[in-house]
Amino acid sequence: MAISWYTPMPNTVACVLAAGKGTRMKSRMPKVLHGFGGRTLVGHVLHALQQTEVDQIQVVIGHGAEAVEASLSSQGVGIIYQHEQKGTGHAVQQVAPALQDFTGTLLVVNGDMPLITPQTIQQLLDRHHSEGAKASLVTARLADPTGYGRVFLKPDQSIERIVEHRDCTPNERLHPLVNAGIYCFDWQMLWPILKDLSNNNDQGEYYLTDVIAQLTPVFALEIRDEREILGVNNRLQLAEVAQIYHQRILQHWMLEGVTILDPRSTTIEDTVQLESDVVIEPQTHLRGSTVVRSGASLGPGSLIVDSEIGAESVVRYSVIERSRTGSQCAIGPYSHIRDGAVIGDNCRIGNFVEIKKSTLGNYTNSAHLSYLGDATLGERVNIGAGTITANYDGFRKHPTIIGKGTKTGSNSVLIAPITLGEDVNVGAGSVVTKDVPAGALVVARAKQVVKENWKPKHKTE
Repeated sequence: MAISWYTPMPNTVACVLAAGKGTRMKSRMPKVLHGFGGRTLVGHVLHALQQTEVDQIQVVIGHGAEAVEASLSSQGVGIIYQHEQKGTGHAVQQVAPALQDFTGTLLVVNGDMPLITPQTIQQLLDRHHSEGAKASLVTARLADPTGYGRVFLKPDQSIERIVEHRDCTPNERLHPLVNAGIYCFDWQMLWPILKDLSNNNDQGEYYLTDVIAQLTPVFALEIRDEREILGVNNRLQLAEVAQIYHQRILQHWMLEGVTILDPRSTTIEDTVQLESDVVIEPQTHLRGSTVVRSGASLGPGSLIVDSEIGAESVVRYSVIERSRTGSQCAIGPYSHIRDGAVIGDNCRIGNFVEIKKSTLGNYTNSAHLSYLGDATLGERVNIGAGTITANYDGFRKHPTIIGKGTKTGSNSVLIAPITLGEDVNVGAGSVVTKDVPAGALVVARAKQVVKENWKPKHKTE
């Protein structure tokens, strides 16, 4: 017997409105692609939605569609084009072809509202379903509601009407309860009204709020933290919401046992993981998939991206990118560790040392002014000041292998590909071009020449 496979219809579809130009951003880039904290504005909204009971997400794009679509390529969302931007109602109309035979709930969210939380979205969905509402929306009470549509409620807390700011009377403008622009609809009830929506208004646009008066019952979910509904229309507002975002994350980690000495100068992205008793000093920034183990101390003045910092390690005034350090390491000041470097336990990486795509064994030190690239170092290696692995021949990168217990003198150059055995000693100022066996001393420098009573030729004429 043949088995027929099919994809079940979703119960809840989210429609994210991300088609606007964002003229006040004064940017060549679409507004929703501006961002902070490792995500775009629309990326923050999608991240919140993906943590709720939404089954499918459709993003309506328009201005800068090619760039916006490219940024969403890995998000697992549907793309809907709004070729002309004629208002929120018109944007939702464009989703209809993707919702044929759909009988569930349509959630509508603005794509420039990066502080909205999964908890608020889920509460709206739960309220919408528990009340048996035909429509529901998020509201907030603002000290200054200028510019927002005002929401007026009936005694049973259902919505009586929504009045846009420009249409409010002087008395209505004093009303603090505003429409946040986040909606739930029963799609089968919404579509017959939406498809016949009128644009008979000053702007000649189709407003989603105009359908509210034709649906009943309609309920509001009033949120406590009005900052969740802040939209971004210019660079000042972008900075304001970024500050609130980082403040949220810092508060979370401080309550989880992390010491942050100066929250005003510290940023941590929400993808970062910290263990207890981590200490973060001023002007330190943690990004991407960074993990910091218990007891580590970071900063001041450090940037750590997509890296793991071992327990009880110390990082000062340094940059670590896509790398890993072991436990009880001392990094910095002014070190740069990058591109897949792996540092063992109890290592010291000091002033102006750069390590790229290299592995260092336990108890290995490189304390001053060195570059180690494409190298593998054993345990207890000591790299003298000014040591360089010359790994690039102008066409390809080559490896350097340094055995356990080896020591390089100051100002040494190791020309890769090259292998130094265990317990090798490299004389200061050497340029080593050939492999060195274990236990050897290698000195590779020109014989010193001293010419007494010498003067430049032009001074003898």
